[in-house]
Amino acid sequence: MATPASDHPIAIHPEPRRVRVLAGGQVIAETKRALSLREASYPAVLYIPREDARMDFLRPSVHRTHCPYKGDASYFSLCLVTGLEPDAVWSYEKPFPAVAEIAGHLAFYPTRVDAIEVG
Repeated sequence: MATPASDHPIAIHPEPRRVRVLAGGQVIAETKRALSLREASYPAVLYIPREDARMDFLRPSVHRTHCPYKGDASYFSLCLVTGLEPDAVWSYEKPFPAVAEIAGHLAFYPTRVDAIEVG
């Protein structure tokens, strides 16, 4: 486990605007409670509370990854009328203490959904 530091900072802040995720012509998630995670020089990632997502469109995947700063990520595929979008969503079920706020949240790959609207 690596701890965020000045050479690899991680900051989590509430996103005050409404966030909506669209895929396959459906609203998959909509919230005013998203968290914005900025990690080092990467683009910010929006994490949406599970309660604000349409979990009926998500199917657990066997895919897993590990981040030395955040922990083990599990994935979900989107099941849409337009087809299956594999591993389009990820979540840190038990993130490391430095990023504990993102537990119970989902992040969507922008290239695997129609849009992530903020505003």
